[in-house]
Amino acid sequence: MIPCHARWGYKEVLFFKTTLESGRNKERNSMKTIWVNGVPINDPNRCYVVAEIGHNHQGDLKKAKEMFHVAKWCGVDAVKLQKRNNRKLYTRELYDAPYDHENSFGKTYGAHREALEFGREEYLELQETAREIGITFFSTAFDFESIDFLMDLDMPAFKIASGDLKNTPLQKYMAEFGKPIFLSTGGGTLDDVKRAYDTIMPINPELCIMQCTASYPARVEDLNLRVLTLYKTLFPDAVIGLSDHQNGIAMAVVGYLLGAQVIEKHFTLNRASKGTDHAFSLEPVGMQKLVRDLHRVSLALGSEEKAPLDCESKPLHKMGKKLVAAHPLKSGQVLGIEDVAIRSPGDGLPPFEMENVLGKRVIKDLEQDENITFEILK
Repeated sequence: MIPCHARWGYKEVLFFKTTLESGRNKERNSMKTIWVNGVPINDPNRCYVVAEIGHNHQGDLKKAKEMFHVAKWCGVDAVKLQKRNNRKLYTRELYDAPYDHENSFGKTYGAHREALEFGREEYLELQETAREIGITFFSTAFDFESIDFLMDLDMPAFKIASGDLKNTPLQKYMAEFGKPIFLSTGGGTLDDVKRAYDTIMPINPELCIMQCTASYPARVEDLNLRVLTLYKTLFPDAVIGLSDHQNGIAMAVVGYLLGAQVIEKHFTLNRASKGTDHAFSLEPVGMQKLVRDLHRVSLALGSEEKAPLDCESKPLHKMGKKLVAAHPLKSGQVLGIEDVAIRSPGDGLPPFEMENVLGKRVIKDLEQDENITFEILK
């Protein structure tokens, strides 16, 4: 906030503004940059938006391609899937556990997961779709085999899910490939985040640390967006982001204002579709509005200079007020409070000049509502 002092002159104000802008430029120049598929993430005036498709494609390649196209139409920078080697990732007990309900795609949890999983051929087709429409495509890897799978396809980036915040062996293995890493920190302590940071950064500094609440959906009161400012302070050599599981779009914009340069939101074509993630995902119109609002923020912040704008002149001409003759006045009359009225439009002396006209003598006749000006006062 710019300090206000009645005795400040032009030089003091100019010095303060120059110092403030210098600080901002220094912060901007010192910001960490990571490159994803040739796109730099470091611009404080532009947010990088990721549409998390996850398994909302329901195992349907055609639907997944459609989601890529619609996400591109929404204006997002990247789309993301999730990759698991289900038989090696889960214990036999969990893999074979009954999972027969309205959101299930198989009678056991393993069958459910396998029905949603894409293999190499599907990934290759989706990569081709992404190239054709000009959108970045990457994935979350939940296990070592999935990292190898994605690396074999030369994916441009990795995501580490909140469930692997404590999985330092996985983090270290992923970091060694040198790809940008988006690290979700849901359910963790600050010590957990620091441990992951200390594991990844010495090997691969291409890191984005993302505040996240691992609840689906997340309540507004559980988002703790102030953690973003803490991350900016503690991890200045990492990009900061927000993986937002809240139902709406407003909190993501707040997160951006607090320093998140990356926003990830779950994405679906229909929130009523079968599957647990659809209900808290954004539909196309919602995603489009989110991207629009995020890109408007820097424009709305504008300038710190307070001055009239051209766009305000017409409305304020109509709404503004001026000093006029309250009734016909004769030349030589001394103005009293009953002789001066405050009326619109605002194309004359502003009302704050009232004290400077009272007690003065008019040197010409004035009609009612005629402007009072200093030129006709003595």
